[in-house]
Amino acid sequence: MKLTGNTILIIGGTSGIGLALAEAFESRGNTVVIAGRRRERLDEIKTAYPRVEGFALDVDSPEAISAFAADIRKRFPALNVLVNNAGISRSEDLSSSKDWLGVAESVISTNILGVLRVTAELLPLLAGQSHSTVITTTSGLAFVPRSAYPTYCASKAFLHSWLQSLRVQLRTSSIEVLELAPPYVQTELAGAAQAIDPNAMPLADYIAEVMDLLGHEDHPDGEILVERVRALRTAEKGGRYGQIFASMNSLV
Repeated sequence: MKLTGNTILIIGGTSGIGLALAEAFESRGNTVVIAGRRRERLDEIKTAYPRVEGFALDVDSPEAISAFAADIRKRFPALNVLVNNAGISRSEDLSSSKDWLGVAESVISTNILGVLRVTAELLPLLAGQSHSTVITTTSGLAFVPRSAYPTYCASKAFLHSWLQSLRVQLRTSSIEVLELAPPYVQTELAGAAQAIDPNAMPLADYIAEVMDLLGHEDHPDGEILVERVRALRTAEKGGRYGQIFASMNSLV
């Protein structure tokens, strides 16, 4: 995709990877629109980045998504890049009582249904552009899961599979379908400790590598993979799945 001259909507753009992408795209002269749950956070970002437009959005609400999409279609008819980045990560103890089921349902609602609903609402607008892009954030954990986060990992595996089908079905359209599969990055996705974990990839380094990859015209299989996530992506193909899974889940 081209890195300048776009109108870009980032769902889940108020923190972490979403906000960092917003900053990177805005600095390259794009029109950037972000959406997130927290109005106060959107106001803070607007103060720091006056040219970035912010909208409050609850992606768990189909009605809110429909109203939001109608507003976006009206106010930003040139929208040509959708970044599906909203997501939550929660640990679950499947061996305990059924209390974990509520956590699983909330993860599915945000990570899967939210992405599908937003995409469904905005695909017609994207299809009307001469060239457009849908970028969806999955995870390296889609390929080798951490057992403490079963539904989160499964939700990202779902999106990986769904994006492959979407890419094929849109292959004759003007819409490019890309999958952004991060490694473990210094964000607050799984809590404040993750943002300072030395084992996680620094967020600035991750975004710099992603922007470099996005600038390339050729994206094999539609996947944006930084070097640090390739071990997870190729674990099964390389015959190292069992070893890596065991290492990640304290089985060795």
